[in-house]
Amino acid sequence: MSQLNAPTASAFTDNRSIDAMIYHFSLQMAALVAGAILCLLGAIGFAMEASARSMLARFPRSRGAGIVLLAIGLVWSFWLVSTMEMGEFSAFRRPFLFALPIGFLLTLRYVDEFLAVRALGILALLVAEPLLDAAFFHYESSRLVLSVLAYLLVVLGLIWVMVPYKLRDQINWFSQTTARWRVVSVSGFAYGATLIALAFLRY
Repeated sequence: MSQLNAPTASAFTDNRSIDAMIYHFSLQMAALVAGAILCLLGAIGFAMEASARSMLARFPRSRGAGIVLLAIGLVWSFWLVSTMEMGEFSAFRRPFLFALPIGFLLTLRYVDEFLAVRALGILALLVAEPLLDAAFFHYESSRLVLSVLAYLLVVLGLIWVMVPYKLRDQINWFSQTTARWRVVSVSGFAYGATLIALAFLRY
């Protein structure tokens, strides 16, 4: 009898987990979007090398880019706190909603150095969640191509938020020679193309 009931309990658990998911992107859609972005960045980096290298070198100190990226992070975070299931922490929803814009303004006022890098790190952490969400209930090994990208974003996001000058050092390293720049550009494009191919063939 317990064996007969086991699949039902498992299905019930899976249904509860699905209902608790924040995003509802399919694995195919997540791979297509991530792949397209990587292909676009790789193609721009390779085809417009001089201007792309110059723009990227200025990025870590760009206050304008920092404000824009931080504003995107604020809107995204505000939407998440407003709509996500918080369970026993639901009582903190309203204080969090008040704290987010206050934190945004205080960050603009007092965290001026490498603001763009910190904001990019926050976005990297936010982007990783829907990618992992999309791959969560899939068991084929090809899903790991997307999951690896998500965990890479988590690691880089934490580094950029806590040690923002690391992005400047990373940019300086792969911009130091044309060969390094092109390897990074081609690698990003190839990774994106792989995700797009998997989206059509496997997902």
